[in-house]
Amino acid sequence: MQQLSTNPNEKWEKEKKKSSRMSFLLFAVTALHVLILILLFVATLDKSWWVLPNSETVNIWNECLMDNQHQNWTCHPVSDSKWLHGVQAFMVLSLLFSSLAFIIFMWQLYTMKRGSLFYATGIFQILTAVSVFTAALIYTIHVDTFQQGRMPGGSYGHCFVLAWLAFPLALVSGIVYIHLRKKE
Repeated sequence: MQQLSTNPNEKWEKEKKKSSRMSFLLFAVTALHVLILILLFVATLDKSWWVLPNSETVNIWNECLMDNQHQNWTCHPVSDSKWLHGVQAFMVLSLLFSSLAFIIFMWQLYTMKRGSLFYATGIFQILTAVSVFTAALIYTIHVDTFQQGRMPGGSYGHCFVLAWLAFPLALVSGIVYIHLRKKE
């Protein structure tokens, strides 16, 4: 037969362990969300979705060439491709969804009653994942169209890689938010 503990210190210790685990989980989820936001901001705004061998970089907004004589960048708007506009729209949408998810998470964290789930935050993070996935996939499929008229060669830049990296992180984050239950 199992003995029931009447020691109040044991109960307090169990509650303390649960509370510390929950605090760590909330910290980890918040840190992951901030990391995703940083990845999305860099992927959307930095100038390196495609890198050419002659110090030329192309992002989803501008085509930039490094002027070695004056040590500065000269940038021009990219082509007027409808597919590229789609990439731009989905990347901006992913930023908006993730930012909104973070705001909703903070609001829910301080206003939600005990035992509630973070459904809204999770759904917006999953929408973030779908948006960034769509943008990166469109860019992958149509990269030859975007790079017409440029010298051959080149490779995907770090912004492209960051966009692909943000996708699974946002998806995992969204799933964790959906299963996360608020505890005191």
